[in-house]
Amino acid sequence: MMLKETIICLYDTYENIPQNSQNFIEAIYEKKGSESKETKEFIGNNLEITMISTQPEKQNRGPRNNQKLKILYLAKILLENTDANHDMTLQEIIDQLAAYDVTAERKSLYDDIAQLDAFGIQIKKTQYGKTYHYQVSNRDFELAELKLLVDSVASAKFITEEKSNQLIKKIEHLASKQEASMLQRQVYVSGRVKSMNKDIMENVDAIHNAIAQNLKISFQYFQWNRKKEPELRRNGERYIISPWGLSWDDENYYLVGYDSQADMIKHYRVDKMLKIKVESARREGRNKFEKIDMAAYAKKMFGMFDGEEQNVEILCENGLAGVMIDRFGKDVPMLKVDEEHFKVVTKVAASSHFIHWVMALGSGAKIVGPENLVKEVKEEIQRLSAQYMK
Repeated sequence: MMLKETIICLYDTYENIPQNSQNFIEAIYEKKGSESKETKEFIGNNLEITMISTQPEKQNRGPRNNQKLKILYLAKILLENTDANHDMTLQEIIDQLAAYDVTAERKSLYDDIAQLDAFGIQIKKTQYGKTYHYQVSNRDFELAELKLLVDSVASAKFITEEKSNQLIKKIEHLASKQEASMLQRQVYVSGRVKSMNKDIMENVDAIHNAIAQNLKISFQYFQWNRKKEPELRRNGERYIISPWGLSWDDENYYLVGYDSQADMIKHYRVDKMLKIKVESARREGRNKFEKIDMAAYAKKMFGMFDGEEQNVEILCENGLAGVMIDRFGKDVPMLKVDEEHFKVVTKVAASSHFIHWVMALGSGAKIVGPENLVKEVKEEIQRLSAQYMK
């Protein structure tokens, strides 16, 4: 009668189970034990091996756990740590992967880097001495473009300081860590004049949804009182407007919509709108907006103040050519009057805001037509004179 030999040994992972190539012909195991201890019995033709795990199965997690995510972590590491001016060696990449519980061999990394490059993440390989260095050579946004986005968010008055900082953090993720630190050094959000309406992003989203669904919106509208408190207009009565577009003017966001009760186009500061609700009623005013080019419309408005749309004539000194082009665009007609002057002829909403804009240009600009607008300018001058000469 052949005696069975029993061996008891400890192991810390399944991969480290010892095997006897001479006596171990077939392995059949049966699990026993608890969450903190697991026993496995292996039965061969003349050998019984009792294996006792020193770690619970639930805690048996090693570097191989994240192996399927290796190429994703590799892309993350390269995008976060390299750019046109910063690179990584293969050993540095291996060390970074280890921090994510991912093991990697050099040969497999060569293949992974080639796959990322084929996918569209262009990775440049440069040899310094005997060592190769790797870096991401292309990104969706250049650093200069990200700086422009960051500055736009920081300077936009309709976005709160808190939301500005959140958006800037998201923009920074589009750059490497080194470039993100450069973006942080140029950002100045604190101390700027910013909106205090925390619902601004939700307001914009609600307006876009209403436009897409061709529906009206309702909302409350407020203004600031001398106590620096928000004060609801119309005693809190809801405005019902057909939204047709959004316009950014003088660092503020405006809703451009149709008021069916007044039968006219109106503008509302988005950051002063509260409790926006998308209504079930269909939008109105399509016939009015079909004739409007929103880009040209915004150019004609001054501070989004309403005024009668007129063809105006402004006599300017030559030194103001750039000011006129900046305000009205390069296509604005500029007619030579003499060697020192030219005349601008363009269509604008001739509000008091427009009159004061021309006045602010000083002696270099003068409204010369039409006659009814020249008369309004003179009346405004008399009003200002009476106000300040008291």
